[in-house]
Parts: sequence; C-alpha cells; structure tokens
Amino acid sequence: VQLQAFGGGLVQAGGFLRLSCAASGIFASFNDMGWYRQAPGKQRELVASITRRGTTNYADSVKSRFTIARDNAKNTVNLQMNSLKAEDTAVYYCNTLPPNRHYWGQGTLVTVSS
Repeated sequence: VQLQAFGGGLVQAGGFLRLSCAASGIFASFNDMGWYRQAPGKQRELVASITRRGTTNYADSVKSRFTIARDNAKNTVNLQMNSLKAEDTAVYYCNTLPPNRHYWGQGTLVTVSS
C-alpha cells in the first residue's frame, strides 16, 4: 500500500493550494480517509477526514477554509486549502482513519509565508 501526497509548495498568506493523495494497493472509496499534518516541533494532527459514505469533518483551525474530497475514478483524496495562514505551515500526509502506521508516506511540505 502506498499513499503518496503531493501538491505542496510555498504560498503567501491568503493564498491557496490543492493537495492530492494518490492511493495504490488500497481503494480510498472503501476506507475512511484523512489528511494529517505535522508542523515543526509539534505532534501530527488530523485536519480533515472523509468517511466511506462521504461525511466530512474538519479540525476547528481549518474549518471553512479547507475542503476534503475523494475522486473515486482516480483513487485519490484531495484537500483544497484556501485562505492559508502561516500556522498552516506543515508537512501534510494522508492516511486512513484511524491511521495505519504502515501507510505513512513522506508527505508534502506546505510553507505559508506571512
């Protein structure tokens, strides 16, 4: 199983990015999926999730700014991030929900400059 996150980069505060998670060896549509992030010096946290039925949930810190969606045809889970803030700077990962320790990939770095 591989969950490869990509789409990160450097963006100014107030800008936007769209992350994608390409799944192989697993069907994202058959699993509850989540986007996680780890900022420097902090623990990894769940920021958004989507269940098999399509129910979404968000951390309070990203609610109304981030949108998680699944593309079943491409077997991807995407995270649209708008109105980015400096505190959104982190490495972003995707994994199942709850996370499987064997599925962590390298993540994708998002850097928001203020």
